[in-house]
Amino acid sequence: MRKLALPEEVLLQIEQPARYIGNEFNSVVKDKEKVALRGAFLFPDVYEIGMSHLGIQILYDMFNKREDMWCERVYSPWPDLDRVMREQSIPLFGLESQEPVKNEDFLFITLQYEMCYTNVLQALDLAGIPLHAVERTDEDPIVIGGGPCTYNPEPIAPFFDLFYIGEGEVVYDKLFDTYLENKKNGGTRQDFLKKACWIPGIYVPQFYEVTYHEDGTIAAFTPSIPEAPEKIKKQLVMDMTEATYPEKPVVPFIKATQDRVVLEIQRGCIRGCRFCQAGMVYRPTRERDVEKLKELATHMLRNTGHDEISLSSLSSSDYSHLPELVNYLIDSCPEKGVNISLPSLRIDAFSLDVMSKVQDIKKSSLTFAPEAGSQRMRNVINKGLTEEVILDGAGKAFEGGWNKVKLYFMLGLPTETEDDIKGIAHLAEKIAERYYEIPKDQRNGKCQITASSSFFIPKPFTPFQWAPMNTEREFLDKAAIVKAEVRAQLNQKSIRYIYHEADISLLEGFLARGDRKCAEVIEKAYRKGAIFDAWSEYFRKDAWEEAFAETGIDVSFYACRKRSTDEILPWDFLDIGVTKKFLIREWERAQQETVTPNCKMQCSGCGAKSFGGGVCYENQN
Repeated sequence: MRKLALPEEVLLQIEQPARYIGNEFNSVVKDKEKVALRGAFLFPDVYEIGMSHLGIQILYDMFNKREDMWCERVYSPWPDLDRVMREQSIPLFGLESQEPVKNEDFLFITLQYEMCYTNVLQALDLAGIPLHAVERTDEDPIVIGGGPCTYNPEPIAPFFDLFYIGEGEVVYDKLFDTYLENKKNGGTRQDFLKKACWIPGIYVPQFYEVTYHEDGTIAAFTPSIPEAPEKIKKQLVMDMTEATYPEKPVVPFIKATQDRVVLEIQRGCIRGCRFCQAGMVYRPTRERDVEKLKELATHMLRNTGHDEISLSSLSSSDYSHLPELVNYLIDSCPEKGVNISLPSLRIDAFSLDVMSKVQDIKKSSLTFAPEAGSQRMRNVINKGLTEEVILDGAGKAFEGGWNKVKLYFMLGLPTETEDDIKGIAHLAEKIAERYYEIPKDQRNGKCQITASSSFFIPKPFTPFQWAPMNTEREFLDKAAIVKAEVRAQLNQKSIRYIYHEADISLLEGFLARGDRKCAEVIEKAYRKGAIFDAWSEYFRKDAWEEAFAETGIDVSFYACRKRSTDEILPWDFLDIGVTKKFLIREWERAQQETVTPNCKMQCSGCGAKSFGGGVCYENQN
């Protein structure tokens, strides 16, 4: 019987104690005396969010398939437990062993969004691991960062021993073998980190130096030891069909954000939206074989007891065997009552036909992501979606019985005008009008349209990485314009408008494009009580404002300043395959309002093809 890390009286005091006890179905428990390596995966957010993350499930399964390794999981303690752990000096612990993560060889931290950065410091602090990598000794775990935020690791570089750039299935085994060899030979922590530099995709921040111009921009970014390469090349899985995938994912005790089987059908995206970081860094497109997906779906449903399966992809409609896969799932699973979730679909006749079979139309809503209200702006961002297509899709949905529609937009996009902003309300009105064109006796009640806008945040490795971000005041003023314009529409009662927090968006922009100097702000904000910044009820704006004031660092310098294309950017030392030349060309085409065809229509020469021959649809029409 395992001894729980938290005393019974603590478990009785806190919200959702099942977050912390481990022992879930399909979790992996090994004899720690029989393994040479131990690690813990940290998702720096609450359990329900972290348990929904596919990447950790894949690597947890992969690492634990090694006979010489045991890998556990750990999630950010919710504020109620955080307080108790500090008061009672309870160290951060892994769910499987219930032992301190400080005893592990590795602490793997997945960085899915910038607003989790203070939670990274929370975890290190609670674990008793020095926050700064240079202060750690041979007794501390090697702290590794991975995930999409590592495409600009600089704002959090001082807190990590190394970063893994790219997809985790590729060189982790080589990293572990190097660690074991170094340990066998009596090597130190520094010896291992120097050896790790030779492994493709591994970035060790402490072996690089940054110098600055007087205006605060970067003058040079250079390796400080011979072992450290000038460029770090992202690692990419080219054969998705043979890549490892968990047939027995861990089943949470409590309802997770995505409480279902997740089947990843492909990686990458052909669309080329100019604001989308994922669409650039995950190029080229790589599909899983449909027969392998059928096999995985069957095993995962059987091994978890879930009654819903989600087909995961950046653009599910572009998977070439989607009809075959969906029809297989519909035909083979009805007796089990399995529901099929189809995110990121382009709404067409096939998609609507499928959704009508797998959803309760009266309860469900359809999601469209026009991103911009006007066709001009959709051309600027290369959305590849016309108003005609949007209205036609909405019309087909309404005729099929749906009456609820969610529309996703962005405000603050480059070149945006007031007409573009008001276009959000006008497009919502046109969709409502399309619904009320249907004869009354054929409608499914009142039309419900929810239009929501996030605020544009320029991200690294996108054509918009040089664009200025709006200030908090500008964002709120633009949201007010949309709100007023919605109220001026004939069908205003059918339209609901909501928007994201402007202050949190501005901070995210600062963290997304920051350099190493920004680490001081993050640490100060954490020391002042900032954790769970992605949760509006816990966001401490005052802590961040004080941190900026005390460090003298200007948020607008990083978030709101337009960059020139010849400026050295904090992430320029990374090679993601997509070339800077291509990104500059797309930035220029955006300002010319010129659309670039998607990869199936025409190869745009982005450079991703040189990474090993993914599905780049060159010269295919």
